[in-house]
Amino acid sequence: MKALRRLYNWTLHIAAHKHASWWLAGISFIESSIFPIPPDVALMPMCLARRDKAFTYAFICTISGALGGAFGYAIGYFLFESVGKHILEFYGLAHEFDVFKEKFNDWGGWIVFIAGCAPIPYKVITIASGVTKLNLMVFMVASVLGRGFRFYLVAALMWKYGAPIQSFIEKYLGRLTIIFIVGLIAGFVGLKYLL
Repeated sequence: MKALRRLYNWTLHIAAHKHASWWLAGISFIESSIFPIPPDVALMPMCLARRDKAFTYAFICTISGALGGAFGYAIGYFLFESVGKHILEFYGLAHEFDVFKEKFNDWGGWIVFIAGCAPIPYKVITIASGVTKLNLMVFMVASVLGRGFRFYLVAALMWKYGAPIQSFIEKYLGRLTIIFIVGLIAGFVGLKYLL
């Protein structure tokens, strides 16, 4: 728990750093294509540390997340055999993906939107969108709307309830982290069964 507390404090410290926005953009970008940890982990403490910038941070997460999603799309479109397949194998979703991709484009825009909002591995959906050649405009619109809904909701909650939520998070950091990890694992398992 001490390491977790240090990470939390480090993230709050980074929020005050002059390059905080770049850190957040980088995390959000890479999470949409390959990285397993969602940017909410950085977004929430940054919004708490600088409530006046909460919606700016949400905007940064939305745009960089959508651009990272486009990178995931490109991996699926151009590099599936050499890169994308290995990412899916890493998450244990390669076999299920073969079945899933046949039906993906029928509901692709909605799937991208829902994945952008939900705690499921978004990078799998971005790669799938490229492999199945989902219309790029549909993909980008759904990505911006889904990611935006999620990140602006988080920012709004942090902005409105900042001090009480910060106290709650600091008091129950260990338990909340366990719940978050369980939710993340459930998202991976749920996606595995949906595919």
